[in-house]
Order: sequence, then structure tokens, then C-alpha cells
Amino acid sequence: MMFRIERDVLAEAVAWTARSLPARPSVPVLAGMRMEVTEEQRLKLSGFDYEVSAQVTLELQTGEPGVVLVSGKLLAEITRALPAQPVDFVVDGAKAVVTCGSARFTLLTMPVEDYPSLPAMPPAAGRAGSDVFASAVAQVAVAAGRDDTLPMLTGVRMEIEGDMVTLAATDRYRLAVRELKWQPGQPDFSAVAMIPGKTLADTAKALGSSGAEVEIALSSAGGTGEGMIGFSSGGRRTTTRLLDPEFPKYRSLLPTEFSARADLSTGPFVEAVKRVALVAERNTPVRLAFRSGEVVLEAGSGDEAQAVEVLPVDYEGEEMNIAFNHQFLLEGLGAIDSDVARLQMTTSTKPAILTGGKPVDGDGAPDYRYLIMPIRLSG
Repeated sequence: MMFRIERDVLAEAVAWTARSLPARPSVPVLAGMRMEVTEEQRLKLSGFDYEVSAQVTLELQTGEPGVVLVSGKLLAEITRALPAQPVDFVVDGAKAVVTCGSARFTLLTMPVEDYPSLPAMPPAAGRAGSDVFASAVAQVAVAAGRDDTLPMLTGVRMEIEGDMVTLAATDRYRLAVRELKWQPGQPDFSAVAMIPGKTLADTAKALGSSGAEVEIALSSAGGTGEGMIGFSSGGRRTTTRLLDPEFPKYRSLLPTEFSARADLSTGPFVEAVKRVALVAERNTPVRLAFRSGEVVLEAGSGDEAQAVEVLPVDYEGEEMNIAFNHQFLLEGLGAIDSDVARLQMTTSTKPAILTGGKPVDGDGAPDYRYLIMPIRLSG
């Protein structure tokens, strides 16, 4: 087996495939990257750990068909460091030789016959704009749990009904919900899938720059927990097994009536929260005191370091003191993708909703909502 290809093309493809390789593989071959040159002069790079698969297909300048398995992480480091010249890859017995300009690397190959077969892509379900999909997933995945002892909270729930996709994630302290339009293969298509949050976020981000659209492929779990979802765009494809579809009934958690509304410029609000939070211990909140025309941000108390900052605000409602985990508040502000942040509140102890601000007379509900639980203030 041999092939020649441009260094940048190879390095990017290898890096994308290597990101799915396990850090601590259960068996040594799973650390490998499968490289195949087909009769059609295409190079296929594959990675698989029995949970997530990734594959890139590239057109070659020249190549001889064959298959080889080499260390994926090492190949990624090597290709990233090569000079900007064409790369020659040649398999010689139990070794693979990578030559680029005056640089030459020799890699040991792994037993390709021990490598598991990649799962087939599930049936195609529909398409969405890759940049819109990547943005939507990033907005929601920020609220997914990171505690593996509660696997149902580490995922992103995808609900598909016709041409509408709803993404939702929660870690019990906040909830993010995003709605977006897509192009279903069938107009009455309906499905629910629970996708590992980190895998979905990494995949959507990686595919966001690979093509105009991302194709979503979905196989039903059929109640067995063995469902699978696949994404493909621009010669790249990835699959992942689905989580158990159990998820909190989140729609009932989203308040629909509020007693107060605050609109703030997002940038200055973020910077103020960051400054005030410098004196906040990990689990102590940032306190917000809203009144007509201004909000006072505070952190720290008693014998601790303290910080206070005042910002202008467009505020409607009775005066209110409310407190939030500053990291959760900052992550929500970073996700709303708007110059104006709108915080809607009921009381100081009930969930608040953060959205991208709309004009006071604007119509229609926002497509993104970030629910955040306040921290009860003592006294």
C-alpha cells in the first residue's frame, strides 16, 4: 500500500479521525487508525472504540490499494508537525514510512485483522445546515451533566417532529432548550434520541466547517437501548450509540409567566460578572439586585474579599434580589448568541429564564431558552 497527498489535507483528516480514539483503549488495536487505499484512488481513515466511529474519505493524487493500521495519536502528532510539502506514505512489511520533504518517520503497524468493523450508517432521516446545527448543539450541550454516575443527564435529548428539531439538556441546576428547522426525509418523520452530550458537541463542531449541510441518520432503539445515530458531511461520517431515552419531563419546568424582566448588554454584563466573581468561592453565588434603571452585582461577604459593580438595565417589575452560580450564569450568557441578554424572573427562589433579548414589542418566542436555578440567599 502507498499513497501521496498534500500535507494540510492529510493532517486535517487525521486530526479529525484521531479525536474519536479512546485515551485508554480496552484493547491495544483500538488506539489504531485504519488506513485504506481503495481501487478508486480514495483514502479512507477510520477510528472506532465500539461506542463512537469516525471515518474520512479523501481523493488521492496517486495510490496503490491496501490496508494498514497504525497508532492514531502518533500519526496525528507527526502529520501536524510535517513541513508544507506533499506527503508520501508507504507500507514496507511490518512498518509504514512517512516521508515529507527532508523529514522521514517510520511507524510500526498493528494487526489490522484484529480491528473491529465499523458500524454501517443508520438510515438517513434528514438534513440541517451544518453551521446552524453546530451552533444549536453548542448552545444546548453547555447544560449537559458531566457526572457519569447519572448517564441520562450527560446526554442531549433530540426530539424530531416533522420539520422541527428540539434539543434539550440538563444537569438538574440548569436546562437549555433549542429549537431549529431541518429538512426531514419524510414530512411526517417523528423520533426521539438521547445522544451522549460530549460526543454530539465534538461532532457538530467538527462537521460545522466541513460542508453546507449535515445529514442525520437515525436507527430506532426499539426499546433495547441499542439505537444509533450517524452524522455525515463533506466526506466525513461519524456514528455513536444512543443512551437510554429516559429524560426528565423538562417542558413543565419552563415557566411561562414572569413578574420581572431585565434586558442588559451581553458583553458588559459578562465582563462585570467575571470581575465580581473573582472574589467568589467556588460554591458561593454572585448576587444581583435589580431596581429601575440599574442592577447591582455583588460577591463575597463578611470577612471575605468583596466586590460590587453597578450596570444600567432596562428593567420592568418589582425590585428583586436574586443570586446565581456565576459559572452557570456565564455559560448561559456565552450561549445566547445575542448582543442583548434578557433575564425573566418570577421570584428570587424560582427558576429564571435567560434568552437573547427581543424588542419589547417583538413577536414570537425565542428559539433558545436557558433556565437557571437561583441560589437561595441566607436571611
